[in-house]
Amino acid sequence: MQEEARNQSEVAEDSYSRIKRLIKRDLNASLIAGGIAGAVSRTVVSPFERAKILLQLQGPESQKAYRGMFSTIWKMYLDEGWRGWFRGNTLNCVRIIPYSAVQFAVFEEVKVVLKKMNFNEKIGVDGADRLVAGSAGGIVSVAVTYPLDLVRARITVQTASLNLLNKGKMVKPPGVWETLRDVVAKEGGFSALYRGIVPTTLGVAPYVAINFALYEKLRDMMKYSSQDYSNPGWKLAAGAFSSFVGGVLIYPLDLLRKRYQVASMAGGELGFQYRSVTHALITIFQKEGFFGAYKGLTANLYKIVPSMAVSWLCYDSLREAIAAW
Repeated sequence: MQEEARNQSEVAEDSYSRIKRLIKRDLNASLIAGGIAGAVSRTVVSPFERAKILLQLQGPESQKAYRGMFSTIWKMYLDEGWRGWFRGNTLNCVRIIPYSAVQFAVFEEVKVVLKKMNFNEKIGVDGADRLVAGSAGGIVSVAVTYPLDLVRARITVQTASLNLLNKGKMVKPPGVWETLRDVVAKEGGFSALYRGIVPTTLGVAPYVAINFALYEKLRDMMKYSSQDYSNPGWKLAAGAFSSFVGGVLIYPLDLLRKRYQVASMAGGELGFQYRSVTHALITIFQKEGFFGAYKGLTANLYKIVPSMAVSWLCYDSLREAIAAW
């Protein structure tokens, strides 16, 4: 009897060891830490994310129902209650978990590949390598999760439009599967789920490259500095600064991404009809002015700055915890 119990204990311990080794592998650790970090950070800033989208999707001829980030958040509360702040967040988390996991994992793996290509392990990775790795992470993560991003943008604007039409009365928002089915059935088949992926990739890839490369540069400076940067607040500050810089530089392409995603809604009544990325940018600057290309920027910064600060802190902390396990 004791022998049997001992065997069961050894089997359980062996299983635990295998699971532990599996989790501690670099790729798996990056996937797990990146996924959790993405979900936590996006939930924290969900109200700002939805406000940003609503501000972005106001065309030059709109009634300007939304006038500023905080007033938009307050209007969402008045129209839809506190749940309006998190409308689409479940879908956003479903999207962001694989998106963030893939982004961080590809970034780390590409850095390893580039380091090996240097033919000298002591050289490590430099800023150019990090930019390349960040771009690769951005491209792959977009390709994996783009249909969910498109559906989330559709649900956000449809829900807001329904509430405006019904003068603020609560209405049932469209569902994920219903939206997916409508896009495929009415807008050109499966390929319609990837409408706008080119401007999305053009925006995401350089943003991730700048954000990741700048953050790691700042982290290295803190790591090898003679001053004490052990307080987690310094990592939050580094993540916030890197996302701010990347967000401002790349923002017009982020606005363009959202408009491409909703261009076919309501038969094109939203007024966003562009022949190409170049035509779209020229049209926006001509019809809406320079600041038209930065519509919703404040809301975007309120979203991405704390989001990436929290994301980087969670990611680094989880990677360190897994490594020390």
